Amino acid sequence: MKKLLGIAVAMCITFAAHAQYENEKIHVGQKAPELRFPNPKGDTLTLSELNKKRIILLDFWASWCGPCRHANPRLVQIYEQYKDKKFKMAKNGFDIVSVSLDKDKNNWVKAIENDKLTWPNHMSDLGAWDSKTAEIYGITFIPQAFLIGPDGKIWRTYTNTEAVEADLDALSKGVKIFDDGAGKN
Repeated sequence: MKKLLGIAVAMCITFAAHAQYENEKIHVGQKAPELRFPNPKGDTLTLSELNKKRIILLDFWASWCGPCRHANPRLVQIYEQYKDKKFKMAKNGFDIVSVSLDKDKNNWVKAIENDKLTWPNHMSDLGAWDSKTAEIYGITFIPQAFLIGPDGKIWRTYTNTEAVEADLDALSKGVKIFDDGAGKN
């Protein structure tokens, strides 16, 4: 009996922990909400323009976030591995758009340089947790990422980079990883 009670308690704790890290605002299959925010140079980037016929990994992070900074070297490897790959369903390939929840521009820019985040698309309104980007995407924890298809729809959501790589590998081989609404993957 004690063993069953222990298993039940463990399952409840696991479920509660998993629910804590689910985004309740953004769901697979929905159109990715528009983002239009400045890059470090002050130029405005627009997600829908960057997304045209391209697979986008929309990555939410911050310079002060230890887990984010820990994940950045893997993101750099993923970018280098897939930025020039051909994708059957994405004529313009793959790119990363990094959205920072920083408040201090100097810290944001320094982290981009120090972590060698060489992709060109970085944006932030420097609002930290009060950022409009966090509000639009329902971001309550970071790191958090979304894979957006060339159709502008959310294909996947992530809390770690390992799953991103597996999905990009499948996509580069022409394997669909999303439900297009027809009930077939």
